[in-house]
Amino acid sequence: MPQINVTIDGKNYRMACAEGEQDHLAELAAAFDARVGEMRRAFGEIGDMRLHVMAALTVTDELAELKRRIGALEAETAALRALTEGAEAERSEREARLADGVGRAAERIERLSQALATGP
Repeated sequence: MPQINVTIDGKNYRMACAEGEQDHLAELAAAFDARVGEMRRAFGEIGDMRLHVMAALTVTDELAELKRRIGALEAETAALRALTEGAEAERSEREARLADGVGRAAERIERLSQALATGP
């Protein structure tokens, strides 16, 4: 199992990850390190553990909000899909009625044509 070294808040950590996930893990660590740095600048020296917990809670809150938004978008997508399917069914039904009407009109025209051809 591959291992990489990451730095968070000036401290080095050796982390194991799945094969091929090294760059992704390094990016996650860098993003978390940046978040901790932002919070340190905003709140000053409040203790490493407290700062890390606050950063983790902030990231978790953002994740929860994104999950909520994804759920809302999925529900909206499902509603739009249902509307589209309903409109498609309605269109197909209209096309069938139109085809039936055109067929009946063609039959009438044929009968009239035959009646005119045979004469009175």
